[in-house]
Amino acid sequence: MGFLRRVAGVSLRDRTDYFVICTEMASFKPTKVQVYPKLGEKVTQDTLYWKNYKAPVQIKEFGAITNIDFSPVAPHNFAVTAFTRIHIYGPFSQEPVKTFTRFKDTAYCGRFRSDGQLLVAGCEDSVVRLFDVSGKVALRMFKGHTKAVHVTDFTSDRYQILTGSDDYTCRLWDIPNATELNTYQEHTDYIRCGVTSKLNRDLFITGSYDHTLKLFDARADKSVMTMDHGQPVESLLLYPSEGLLVSAGGRHVKVWDLLKGGQPLVSLKNHHKTVTCLCLSSNGHRLLSASLDRHVKVYNTTNYKVVHNFDYAASILSLALAPDDESIVVGMTNSILSIKHRKSLEESKEISSQQRRQPSYRVFVKGKNYVPKQDDYLVSKPVKQHLAKYDKQLKKFNVSKALDTALETWTRLRKPEITVAVIKELDRRGTLKNALAGRDEQGLARLLNFLIGNMVDPRFAPVLVTAAEMILDIYQSIIGQSPVVDRQLLRLQELLEREIDYQQDLLEVLGMLDTMFASSLPRKEVPCPGVSRANGLAQGESSISRPQVQAT
Repeated sequence: MGFLRRVAGVSLRDRTDYFVICTEMASFKPTKVQVYPKLGEKVTQDTLYWKNYKAPVQIKEFGAITNIDFSPVAPHNFAVTAFTRIHIYGPFSQEPVKTFTRFKDTAYCGRFRSDGQLLVAGCEDSVVRLFDVSGKVALRMFKGHTKAVHVTDFTSDRYQILTGSDDYTCRLWDIPNATELNTYQEHTDYIRCGVTSKLNRDLFITGSYDHTLKLFDARADKSVMTMDHGQPVESLLLYPSEGLLVSAGGRHVKVWDLLKGGQPLVSLKNHHKTVTCLCLSSNGHRLLSASLDRHVKVYNTTNYKVVHNFDYAASILSLALAPDDESIVVGMTNSILSIKHRKSLEESKEISSQQRRQPSYRVFVKGKNYVPKQDDYLVSKPVKQHLAKYDKQLKKFNVSKALDTALETWTRLRKPEITVAVIKELDRRGTLKNALAGRDEQGLARLLNFLIGNMVDPRFAPVLVTAAEMILDIYQSIIGQSPVVDRQLLRLQELLEREIDYQQDLLEVLGMLDTMFASSLPRKEVPCPGVSRANGLAQGESSISRPQVQAT
């Protein structure tokens, strides 16, 4: 009343100016979108370590990349085996520094010797070729296999070569004399992976598509240990201590204890498709596995839990880590070679400094330590308010258009909390029923689809239940006229019935847990002063009250 009296006491023109000022002061408040906690991955030391790589450098090869091997000596070039070629790349080069093309068919498994001077590779034509890294022509050609050779490696003494072939045999070759030393024919299917011991020149292990791993000793005529992986074996890896062996085949990665006769220790099944290659970090504390499902998993070798994950664009055939984990190189089925280099310390600092807020204009004009004086006047610019599309419609009181804007495909799928916030704001204003009414079949179906996708979410349920009740009240007369809307309503009914059943089951489980917790707690007697423990009566009272007779 006091407000009306003050307004009535001024002229008409003054009243108009007064209401304009009041309207400008009461500016539009944007819709408050509630921020919900994100249930993302925890930021651990592994996350920070494995995410500290630059954007990948991608190089197109001539075919699927089947093998990648880093040179053990500086500058740690790496050999990429793809189709009929082996390219050698420098640590930071995007063009090959060396190319070996003396293959008549597809090349396989190009590997460096421990001194980085020689490179050996198998081929589809069954010939094993030995190259000098500084030359072009093959130094030796080892012939004896009858089918494609997929496995090659040097022994630790540098003078012998191990090979494994699709003819079910593995062989040892002498480099100086170019002769075959021994042949082992124990596998019953293709030999597709193998590894030599770095501590003992006579020991090597092979893996085959017959599901077995076999440990051989060159001093014996047959294998000394056999392990069954259960799936065709694609890759093998020895720990630096060589007490543990890791095998990959099918969707499984298995760890074997060689010191206990090949006893299985761990079986991991974290991939959705065949695991194709294995790798170990420079310190030996992290195991990496790559698969046809386009993922690279990083495991902690203490508990073998996944600590990080890399995603790639295509199925992965080969994987290698540079010394000190400076680079991650991945070869894929689409002939793309992906190289990720670790960020330097200066680059990491530069990125963090760019993310800091830049100083304001007055800092540059007045200086960092400027203190305003008592007589100074602060002239501030009016801050322009930037409103979202739905807020602009709400400001114009177009409630139906505001809800339509919040129900756009990207918003309702990626940011459902925005749609829920708009519905909540409309309900607060009392205009939600008007916004929901007057919709055609397509608009109503889109609204019901949003309710079906988010109704059972506990974050949104209190708001969406109110909206669902209003929709049923408004459109109950048209039920049966649109098959699309009828199907949506049936789905919503089934969803709610199933959710109610879940809630009832959870309440029953909660009741069981309460009973179990109550029965497991020790009972404590609470003594009451002046009460007998025998019968619960106060001391001095008799259990049977007798009338007192007064003598006359």
